[in-house]
Amino acid sequence: MEKKTARLTLLIDPHKKRAFEQLCAAQDLTPSQVVRQLIRDYLGEHGVDYESRPDRASEAPEKR
Repeated sequence: MEKKTARLTLLIDPHKKRAFEQLCAAQDLTPSQVVRQLIRDYLGEHGVDYESRPDRASEAPEKR
């Protein structure tokens, strides 16, 4: 999971929100977990590369 987070605020119909929250709860997932997965899938489908852990680059051993 990412170390730092940023807030994403969106507006959604209250009925859809309630249904989404109920479905997430039934699957033992938080709405945030589901939205993060949707975003990762969407980026992947469109070939967008992103660094989720830029701090890890400095931890990688040097290749010689």
